[in-house]
Amino acid sequence: MSLKSTLAIPFAKKITKKVYKWAYNPHETQQKVFNKLIKTAKKTAFGKDHNFDKITTYSDFKKQVKVTDYEGLRIYVDRIIAGENDVLWKGKPLYFAKTSGTTSGAKYIPITKESMPTHIKAAKEALLFYIAEKNDASFVDGKMIFLQGSPVLEMLNGIKIGRLSGIVAHYVPQYLLNNRLPSWETNCLEDWDTKVNAIVEETINEDMSVISGIPSWVQMYFEKLIYKTGKTISEIFPNFNFFIYGGVNFEPYKNKFEALIGKKIEYIELYPASEGFIAYQDSQKAQGMLLQLNSGIFYEFIPANEFFDENPNRISIEDVRLGVNYVIILNTNAGLWGYNIGDTIEFTSLLPYRIKVTGRIKHFISAFGEHVIGKEVEKALNDAITGTKTSVSEFTVAPQVNPSEGLPYHEWFIEFENEGGSTKELASKIESSMQQQNSYYFDLIEGKILQPLIIRKVKKGGFHEYMKSIGKFGGQNKIPQLSDNRKIAEVLQDFLKDESFHQK
Repeated sequence: MSLKSTLAIPFAKKITKKVYKWAYNPHETQQKVFNKLIKTAKKTAFGKDHNFDKITTYSDFKKQVKVTDYEGLRIYVDRIIAGENDVLWKGKPLYFAKTSGTTSGAKYIPITKESMPTHIKAAKEALLFYIAEKNDASFVDGKMIFLQGSPVLEMLNGIKIGRLSGIVAHYVPQYLLNNRLPSWETNCLEDWDTKVNAIVEETINEDMSVISGIPSWVQMYFEKLIYKTGKTISEIFPNFNFFIYGGVNFEPYKNKFEALIGKKIEYIELYPASEGFIAYQDSQKAQGMLLQLNSGIFYEFIPANEFFDENPNRISIEDVRLGVNYVIILNTNAGLWGYNIGDTIEFTSLLPYRIKVTGRIKHFISAFGEHVIGKEVEKALNDAITGTKTSVSEFTVAPQVNPSEGLPYHEWFIEFENEGGSTKELASKIESSMQQQNSYYFDLIEGKILQPLIIRKVKKGGFHEYMKSIGKFGGQNKIPQLSDNRKIAEVLQDFLKDESFHQK
């Protein structure tokens, strides 16, 4: 091992011990964050409008600040864009992370000098926890690749604008720069196909030890490498032993990944968002990701099944329970207040607090009152393919309310990498898991309101073609695993194989 990798081990153990100090003292840690946020923002426009000078407790805060989303804060963001100071947070943001909106078009999420370091620190700590647990840092001697958006930034009234992953690219530690790929020039390429092809050329003869990115786009990179060399990823990169990912539930795709890689590897899951770095996996032995309670974010939680009620129960970390699906609400040192990022989570541990992402509060199917969520469809598919040779590249689910004949049903669009058995058997297993998980769905099937699911086979590469057709190919764009309408399903009809299967 090099001197760098040797020194990394004691450093990693020192940092992990420091992290666990606050992680095992969670309530006091969150109270300190809350107090600092309120104190710092008292003189901002938002603080004045919401009587921050009168807030001393969380109960006070809930009375003054309502749960909102980007649209609810947009009048304040627009004032920042126009050049005003001290609006949501003191001074001006360093950056706006530009993300895709729905009703509002592009969204501009502020990142401040206080919040920016937390994005970098959390990603670094995730690697340090891995080093400390494994007592091995040899991977730092190899090359590392992070598939991300372009680091080219625009400027608006003195504030830099770009994708979060592109902004973060400007903060790669100096000691990693010589190990980092792709080159700056390649990273700046906007066209995703061109970019991935260039990355293949730059990395194909390198000793890659760390690879990171959204699984669907890393999969594309792997497939191009295999097509060019005729070898598995582990043959091309023998020292590649773990993959860093975030943004999706990886379980349904694990079979496909390990087939491409050619061996079993380990994984580090991250939960980064433009609004803040929320959690990371701190152990290969424990389920879930360590919630970042000491990173300038005060968290609130609303039970998902109450979220659309007139007065939902809104709680702090002290009152959460295991096994409950919560909508996560953020209050941050970037000036986001009562902010619903749209994600649902579940706690896997209460000391320390660890979570797993279960889906999106807007991504559900309840066309018939079934209340199906992302966690359920992901588990159903994973249950069905576990122990088989079937692997899936991508999938999504939508309701079919008005079929041309027969009862309504849930329509599963699946792009298979490998079909290890009959589609009939797969559909039966998915159906069984869905009925076991969701009593509403079970009752609708039993009551002959719904017929069992239909699988539609998407042709190979079909989801990529779909993403290209809607202008969201590459980068941080992801396919929703389910939706309560037919917008995605209708377009996907153009990317199907000739065959599909109706589960009887």
